[in-house]
Amino acid sequence: MYNSTTNLKTKLIKKQFWKIAEKVFVIVGLTFFTGAFDIGLTLFTGALLPSFIRTAIRYFIWVTSLLIICLDWKSALRTANREKLLWILTAIILLSFLWSDVYSETLSNNREVLQMTSFGLYFATRFSLKEQVKLVALTFSIGALLSIFFALFIPAIAIHERDHNGAWRGIYDYKNTFGSMMIINSLALFLLPIDNPRSRIYQKIGIAIALAMILLCTSKTSLVVCSILVLILSFYRKFRWRGKVTVLFLDIGILILGCVGTLVISNWATLITSLGRDPTLTGRTLIWNFIFMKLEDKPWLGYGRSAFWSHQSKYAAEAGQTLGYGLILPHAHNGFIDITLDVGYIGLFIFIIIYFTAFMRSIKQAYATNNPEDMWPLGFLIFLAMNNMTESYLLRLSNIYWTLFITVVLSVQQTRPASNLVGKWNLRKNKQIRKT
Repeated sequence: MYNSTTNLKTKLIKKQFWKIAEKVFVIVGLTFFTGAFDIGLTLFTGALLPSFIRTAIRYFIWVTSLLIICLDWKSALRTANREKLLWILTAIILLSFLWSDVYSETLSNNREVLQMTSFGLYFATRFSLKEQVKLVALTFSIGALLSIFFALFIPAIAIHERDHNGAWRGIYDYKNTFGSMMIINSLALFLLPIDNPRSRIYQKIGIAIALAMILLCTSKTSLVVCSILVLILSFYRKFRWRGKVTVLFLDIGILILGCVGTLVISNWATLITSLGRDPTLTGRTLIWNFIFMKLEDKPWLGYGRSAFWSHQSKYAAEAGQTLGYGLILPHAHNGFIDITLDVGYIGLFIFIIIYFTAFMRSIKQAYATNNPEDMWPLGFLIFLAMNNMTESYLLRLSNIYWTLFITVVLSVQQTRPASNLVGKWNLRKNKQIRKT
């Protein structure tokens, strides 16, 4: 009896240990895809060790994700089957080296796609939506606290000194990146499932810190996106199910208005000062016109992932010349245009189908329950669309946005039982039909 009780306790301790270890692994993985580990290269400039450590972390995350997927292959297969178009798009992206002008670079960089896809599938398979929101909130809250620490004690790392003097970038590469990370942080905290009153206090403190970081990074786009996103989610919480067709058109309208509002409001100063002249949104429209002309040469499959803006490509320098500068531009300042450059109009069309399919499912999920975490897929997808109106946060480099996009697409339920509110609405409708 004693031995069986001891063995049971040992098994429970081991199970709890591996559960905590897996959560720590997720936090490390999410942090890696934010680019936060690049801070080591800044701390030890020119040293070989940090680069080695970063590479080791990259492959540790990739191999571990694949290993767990293989061990739990049945669950992973069920998760992957939720959106088959996602795998068609991934295949096109991976094969894009075949028509790329910089063949070897595209082929080499496609490892990033495999890493993001593997981790996204793993995260969606192993954790429920509630657990995902908690882990995302914890990861980015740690990022906010570390950013404060570095800003106070090693400001040369966490605060811009030249081009954006005084703007915070935290433990990330750029102020706009920092701002977008804090939007994800505030969104996850806002939708965090709260089990006790003390946790609600921590939630409010975390949201306040995230909003303060958005102000300190001085990113207009992040401030606008965060404000619009809070208004939209507050609207969704207040107005529940009002009928299938009505709510569908209303939600799509809100998404479109949110994207247009982000583009206009974040560039309002440029638009106002350009009245009577040709407004260019700080040169973005000039770049976009140049890109669309170049897309006429390769419209269907694009130039291959990351090929158009490669340093080996002539197009990045030509795009810089349209602004009158001798700069080699890194991206198009629009995620949807960049994905078109990578995989053409075919890839963009498939992405839009995947996005709106997930968007419709997330609407059903958000309206069908009162659980705050069930609004996470809807909130993230709205954020992703708005944030990519003026920045390139989709397929570019190895990033957290595409990783979470894969996770959300594979996590949002295809079907979900109706809530009491929806059930009552259907009951009233059935009664009316019987009366007629």
